[in-house]
Amino acid sequence: MSSILKKTIVITCIILTTVSCKYYGFTGITTTAKSFQVNFFPNNAPIVDPGLDNRFRNALQDYIVNTTNLELFTKNAELIYEGEITQYSISPMSATASQTAAQNRLTIGVKVRFTDTRDSEKDFERTFSFYYDYPAATQLNSIKETAYDEILERITQDITNASLSNW
Repeated sequence: MSSILKKTIVITCIILTTVSCKYYGFTGITTTAKSFQVNFFPNNAPIVDPGLDNRFRNALQDYIVNTTNLELFTKNAELIYEGEITQYSISPMSATASQTAAQNRLTIGVKVRFTDTRDSEKDFERTFSFYYDYPAATQLNSIKETAYDEILERITQDITNASLSNW
């Protein structure tokens, strides 16, 4: 094989790879949209933890910005995320021999309405939730940061995958 043909094949492969990354990322996210917005998610759960609404909104915005090439807009975006926090609960998960809880579970649920202004067939309304288990002897305040980080990371991943992945 001549060196010119080899160089042509290599250059063609590089160009195809570069162009295809515009539409498909290594995260599995595929979109041709250029902008998104995340509206305020009020906390309508029976138990309200002040600040969780802002923390969730920031986590979703940060995750999408860090894993896609979408630009964050405050209004008139192509992709719109809105909804509310609907669940915040702490429940016992396992019992000890003396019939007391050995482990508790913090669960957070978020109802999301996703709108793709370019294609209404991609719109959905769905609830996403995740949990964090911790020892019953531990106070929630002492593990809240870790619990929130883990729960919100998982929920934001699930929301992003549901709205932007075509698997």
